[in-house]
Amino acid sequence: MSRFVFTSESVTEGHPDKLCDQISDSILDALLAEDPNSRVACETVVNTGLCLITGEITSKAKVDFIKVVREVISDIGYTGARAGGFDANSCAVLVALDQQSEDIAQGVDEADDHSGDPLDKVGAGDQGIMFGYACNETPELMPLPISLAHRLSRRLANVRHKGTLKYLLPDGKTQVSVVYENDKPIAIDTILISTQHTADIEGLTNEEELRDRITQDLWEHVVIPATSDLVLKPSKEQTRFLVNPTGKFVVGGPQGDAGLTGRKIIVDTYGGYARHGGGAFSGKDPTKVDRSAAYASRFVSKCLVAAELAERVEVQISYAIGVSKPVSILVETFGTGKYSNNDLTELVKSHFDLRPGAIINQFALTQLPKQRGGRFYRDTAAYGHFGRPDLDLPWENVTEKVKELIKFQPS
Repeated sequence: MSRFVFTSESVTEGHPDKLCDQISDSILDALLAEDPNSRVACETVVNTGLCLITGEITSKAKVDFIKVVREVISDIGYTGARAGGFDANSCAVLVALDQQSEDIAQGVDEADDHSGDPLDKVGAGDQGIMFGYACNETPELMPLPISLAHRLSRRLANVRHKGTLKYLLPDGKTQVSVVYENDKPIAIDTILISTQHTADIEGLTNEEELRDRITQDLWEHVVIPATSDLVLKPSKEQTRFLVNPTGKFVVGGPQGDAGLTGRKIIVDTYGGYARHGGGAFSGKDPTKVDRSAAYASRFVSKCLVAAELAERVEVQISYAIGVSKPVSILVETFGTGKYSNNDLTELVKSHFDLRPGAIINQFALTQLPKQRGGRFYRDTAAYGHFGRPDLDLPWENVTEKVKELIKFQPS
């Protein structure tokens, strides 16, 4: 019998790195909503009183970048005196954007290996490796630790926005440790929540009293509601609950730490439970396979698990810049597959079109911002890109494909 504890973390929308991801993806949304052919690689940096957007953008869209930036910062909650040293209305916003390199553009516009098929003509925007993963631990087919961590982060932001806990401020992190036996989750060992808060709470200023009050409130208003529908629930008797272990968390957000786009790639994906190719998502248009192929590999993995061809699936896809067809495809089921890894790899090659152009078309990746009223990618930029029951994500909708796959028999 094998027994181990696995831990994953999440962060709230007000974390400095996540703030940057949302700004970058809001700019992407604005550009694609007006010009679906926009090429975007937008990076954001924040620090006390400062936001810098930089990168490469080629687009016919006319976007007020400064307005977009300030709206995102305001929506998250960094306004007024409670914002500390980072206020949406007064922070400096610097714009330093160039156009996409012609050398990169020519390989994306016309793939080196195309044969006249329009979908063959779209080359990968860069070389790289992407991983997708799915397992049967949760209804959304995600690993339980990251699923729980995101639930807690979303709920933490929810009670702040609703004013349930008026002393909460935007920055926060969650972490969940789950006990496994024979690769199955059996208990929630530890929950850690670090949340930014005001210096006093209804007259309380003593550090120990503040932490006791926050601990009590978070258990009642965050932990219990966020896990109420689960079979495996935390309990005060069996689950260690840690809150703001340093004692207090008053200075936070960009005033406490600088933020940068793309620094939460494990939070964005599977919480460390599966491998990661290294490429971030936010601020990148769908010709960048870092993003689009990661979505496709999640779709493939989820299809295989939903079709009960395996209990756990990891899919690796690799690309060469300017080439449409993947360099390699690999399926790994960790011994849980109904068929061999080789058979399932051949199944993927024959049933899924993983050329960048085909992925973009299948999921409407360049059209979604316009279809969703100008906001799509921003909503993926906090609380994970996968297994999101609160969002309608095309790469999570596997129903029709599963009907096709359940008929599979290896030759």
